[in-house]
Amino acid sequence: MIDLHTHTTASDGELIPAELVQRARRKGYTTIAITDHTDPTNIEQIINSTQKIKRLQKDYNIQILIGVELTHLPPAQIPKLAEEAREMGAEIIIVHGETIAEPVPKGTNLAALRSDIDILAHPGLITSEEVRLAAEKKIYLELTSRCGHNCTNGHVARMAERHGAELVVNTDAHAPEDLITDEEATKIAIGSGLTTKEAKKVKENSEKLVKRIIKY
Repeated sequence: MIDLHTHTTASDGELIPAELVQRARRKGYTTIAITDHTDPTNIEQIINSTQKIKRLQKDYNIQILIGVELTHLPPAQIPKLAEEAREMGAEIIIVHGETIAEPVPKGTNLAALRSDIDILAHPGLITSEEVRLAAEKKIYLELTSRCGHNCTNGHVARMAERHGAELVVNTDAHAPEDLITDEEATKIAIGSGLTTKEAKKVKENSEKLVKRIIKY
């Protein structure tokens, strides 16, 4: 299992990074990205602190990526903060998309897709214009297992297929029970309306993204 969207006690998760990594390893994870919620007030602290968890990679035989999820920002501020996150050492940058489960500022999806990011998380009722931009910029759109955010997985999957954007499956894990197996991730992709073949490609997308990140 490759999961590129998780949270710890550094933001609103229930587990410290070490426990999250250990539980993920026991669940069969090969790669996990820690992407706590950030804004201008905590981004430097989040990145600097989370980087220390890298020391567990060898002992636990799991790849750990250090990232951020830019969350509930005024859309105009997203490009600059994404740039700063990259300069500070974030290996993966996610933006908290316009999920229908939360009052995310309108225009967030478009601003995110015009920025240097890797994944637009739970993008809600994403538009054709936005999906085409994701395809052009090679930014991945997220299918999520998280309750509430996953209500629009079917829409996201259909739009991605229509306009050629790439998908990944993540958990947006905040608690131990949010972690899933590789088999469960495949079922989430299929449940979003994808064929078994398409679901396999989504799994391969996560692998491709990890390889791209490591080359940065």
